[in-house]
Amino acid sequence: MGKFRKLGRNYSQRLCMLRTMVSQLVKHERIETTVAKAKEVRRKADQMVQLGKEGTQHAARRAAAFVRGDDVVHKLFTELAFRYRDRAGGYTRMLRTRIRVGDAAPMAYIEFVDRENELREAKPATPPPPQRVPLDPWAKSRASQQWAGPKITKTSESDGL
Repeated sequence: MGKFRKLGRNYSQRLCMLRTMVSQLVKHERIETTVAKAKEVRRKADQMVQLGKEGTQHAARRAAAFVRGDDVVHKLFTELAFRYRDRAGGYTRMLRTRIRVGDAAPMAYIEFVDRENELREAKPATPPPPQRVPLDPWAKSRASQQWAGPKITKTSESDGL
């Protein structure tokens, strides 16, 4: 399953909790949990959306092996795959909300971006940087001309004695 936070649970409990939380996130598109759990759910939810974008039978079986419920798999491969078809990653957003009263754990909302009733609007895409002119590798740099100074060559007329 990879390198994950332990979250105070053994492997089987942690896997079961992540499967349930990812399924609930896909179903409801926003859940509130602790910050540490939200960071782990974000990783797996982004992987599931990526499988949905692939759209192959193999990807569907891999997603169905992780998430719970046929309705969740259907939503991954239809609605979410269509919504994020042009996005290259970053399908979820984590917003820190409050400190929990009982144990002072930091809480956060995790939600999908580009959906109705968002807590915060998505940032517009950054424009690509302007194209730079390729440098000529044989031209001398300004720094070498500045430090070395111009090259002085001797002529044969001044040496003629």
